[in-house]
Amino acid sequence: VNQLITDFGRTTNLTASANFAAKAENQNAIATKEQILLAVDQAFYGALQAHAVLAVAQQTVDARQTVSDQVEALFKSKLRSQLDFSFASVNLAQAKLLVLDALNNENAALTALSTVLGYPGVQDFHLVEDTTVIAAPPGDVDDLIAQALAMRPEILALSFQYQSAQRFQSAEHDLFFPTIQAVGVVGDTPVRNPVLSSWYGAVGVNIGIPLFNGFLYSARSREAHLKTQAAQDRLLDLRNRISRDVRTSWLNANTAYQRLSVTQQLLDQASLALDLAQTRYNMGLSSIVELSQAQLQQTQVLIGNAQAGYDYRLALAILQYQTTGI
Repeated sequence: VNQLITDFGRTTNLTASANFAAKAENQNAIATKEQILLAVDQAFYGALQAHAVLAVAQQTVDARQTVSDQVEALFKSKLRSQLDFSFASVNLAQAKLLVLDALNNENAALTALSTVLGYPGVQDFHLVEDTTVIAAPPGDVDDLIAQALAMRPEILALSFQYQSAQRFQSAEHDLFFPTIQAVGVVGDTPVRNPVLSSWYGAVGVNIGIPLFNGFLYSARSREAHLKTQAAQDRLLDLRNRISRDVRTSWLNANTAYQRLSVTQQLLDQASLALDLAQTRYNMGLSSIVELSQAQLQQTQVLIGNAQAGYDYRLALAILQYQTTGI
């Protein structure tokens, strides 16, 4: 029987180091889960955005088809020139190209969503709109940074790794101390001198003192010390990067929120400009070029307005991920 009595803390430090390492791996698993959830949010909002753009493109085709039919009828009645009919046909063709691009982007977005959800092929998802009320982003970014530094699994994992490295460094330094072990021996002697007893036993204490090992223990202690310093520097760098990421995400969310009202104003003005251009053209007070320009501007603004809402929701999701997790 051989039982360790004490090694002056080395075993205790090794056990603590292993426990901290296990906690770090648990936080890494949580961080991976959060990354997957963020990827799902990005793919989901990307698919919704692509679908909204496709709807705008299809509405643009319908509107320009109506204008093209009107101009064609006027051209056949000798009330409009062939130039007007050509411009209307070009605008209609551009709208059809926009539909093709939007349809391709929607299929690509559905492919990305299917992949991130674990499907080998493209799934025909029925996307449900996010109906939560759009609210302004949090006002104090410093509070968000403090939450992120306290709750982000990446920084918790690296903090546990640093503590694990500290305890392992202490364990390596404890190699310089002696070890004390208790030893007990008991047995039976079936073949013996009849004068002797049939059993024997003894107890004792072994003390191991490290003397000469070619500076192995000092090298191991120095290596553990340097690894602890590296873990500490990585932790400091991660804190700085998290602070930067949270601040950047907060700025992006505020900008995306401000774009909501601006794009809506642009849409109102572009729609009004198109109505006026259409009226002027019908009355013969303007050319087809002015109408085409108004149609193009409204289409661009419609697409921008459709994208703005999903951009803001995605910006909020990223901000939440950067602070407390999805």
